[in-house]
Amino acid sequence: MPAGELRIVPVAGLPEIESGADLAALIGDALVAAALVPIEGDILVVTSKIVSKAEGRQVAAVDREEAITAETVRVVATRAHPGGMTRIVENRQGIVQAAAGVDASNTPDGTVLLLPVDPDASARVLANALRARFGVRIGIVVSDTLGRAWREGQVDMAIGAAGVLVLDDLRGSRDSFGHELVVTQAAIGDELASAGDLVKGKASGMPVALVRGFGHAVVESLDTPARALSRTGEKDMFRLGTDEAIALGRAQGLAEGRAAGYAEAHAAGYADGHAAGYAEGLAARAATQTDDDPGATPPAGPQ
Repeated sequence: MPAGELRIVPVAGLPEIESGADLAALIGDALVAAALVPIEGDILVVTSKIVSKAEGRQVAAVDREEAITAETVRVVATRAHPGGMTRIVENRQGIVQAAAGVDASNTPDGTVLLLPVDPDASARVLANALRARFGVRIGIVVSDTLGRAWREGQVDMAIGAAGVLVLDDLRGSRDSFGHELVVTQAAIGDELASAGDLVKGKASGMPVALVRGFGHAVVESLDTPARALSRTGEKDMFRLGTDEAIALGRAQGLAEGRAAGYAEAHAAGYADGHAAGYAEGLAARAATQTDDDPGATPPAGPQ
């Protein structure tokens, strides 16, 4: 292929994936049957749904909402809509997305698909097996569909990866004008996932895409986790939705205001009581003074 050219091809021929299936073997067979035998530096973008099915993550669920709750670690935002409630949450995999990644599409009625328990580990298993079978370095990206803040629609992003760099750290390099790049890190994993989805689609029955021509991102090590793309914890600048952040701020402000008010009232009450007690003491002393002590001077009052 000419330098700079990228080829993205859907992999046809995969059967419906069942629990316990040898997914690496099925993908390998489909590649051979489609005359797409991998070469050094190829990348396979694999939809998380078939990984979940092979790993037995297809579960019965009369109520999808209960399944979402079970997979939720932290609620970011909720919004009511005519069809129910949208929940943006952080799930057990550390991904912030709608419905914790619980999906009722491409699965029989009465069931839902949960995300793989550890998508990066799933990617490593696939990469190991396919590298051993074809004798070349192959990168694996496990993708799932996510929404994006400030943008309409959804795109596929990387939730698991092995043998392919998911971040291209350009910090410290210089642009064409000689300016130093300070914060730029290209999210290669997400870009590959979205590129693969352009040919896989959502209802085409082709859950795997082969990307050829991007071999510089494929490395020997399989320890290239997509989890590194998730910005959570202290780095997360948007831990709450707007409505939730406003509500939390109001609640905290109210609590702090009440606490300050109680402290002020307590201090004022103490001062008033002290002053009243002192006045009563002076009156009592005056009433008991005799002519033998006409120059008696009361002690100093409260300071």
